[in-house]
Amino acid sequence: SIQYLSSPPSILSMAALSRARMAPRSSMAAAAMAASVVCVVVLCCGSMGENVGTGVAQRFSTPSVRTFSRCAPMQGIVRGLHPIAATTSSNDFKNGMNLEVDGTPFKITEFLHVKPGKGSAFVRTKLKNLLTGNSVEKTFRAGESVGLADVYKTDVQYTYKDGPDFVFMDMETFDEVRVAAEEIGDSWKWMKEGETVGVVTYNGKVIDVELPKTVSLNIVQSDPGVKGNTATGATKPATLETGATIQVPIFIKEGENIKIDSRTGEYLSRDNA
Repeated sequence: SIQYLSSPPSILSMAALSRARMAPRSSMAAAAMAASVVCVVVLCCGSMGENVGTGVAQRFSTPSVRTFSRCAPMQGIVRGLHPIAATTSSNDFKNGMNLEVDGTPFKITEFLHVKPGKGSAFVRTKLKNLLTGNSVEKTFRAGESVGLADVYKTDVQYTYKDGPDFVFMDMETFDEVRVAAEEIGDSWKWMKEGETVGVVTYNGKVIDVELPKTVSLNIVQSDPGVKGNTATGATKPATLETGATIQVPIFIKEGENIKIDSRTGEYLSRDNA
């Protein structure tokens, strides 16, 4: 519903009514309705100088607004208003979709539509908690409305570490992005300066840093393998250029580049590229 305080009518609506006076009486009602629609559009657009852009509408001021609900589905389209949360139907679930359940963001990793012989259809899902990494199973009614989580991923370049913060650069805006160590988790072990990673935010707060599944890092320190040790699967500790330590096969030498699975931190192979 839209209610406005008493305020001068916009120039646009006055012009529309002026033209209507010169038209046949049957056209006056239509012109008045058009002027009212213009007022609603002006209200929905918010501040003319900021959201409408260039054009004739910039010359008119927005009428005072007392209440404003469910007029602008786009988040943040009008300053000072509460955004309307986006939702989806359980019938439209897809793997990788981010949902908000009980105030917590989840990602769909598996789903199955079930239509039993008796009873109502439902959707069985496996969800990954984006805050803890734990997985849970949850069932939704067919056609149930579910909130979408406000989760975004931005590609950034890791530039350097400054005290407790890791500093990144937005690849599009070149703005500096600082992320605290506790928000990075163990991802720092596999991050090399100059590499591109994905910063994941939920409601404007960084919750994760996504790395490529495979990363290549240099070994800066590793003791030589013990001579005569030919046991299958024998390993030794090695320190990487990031400062992290992992287990590598005994034949790997200091100064070599190796491939690592960033999800598990396990050695994969030599990197001879």
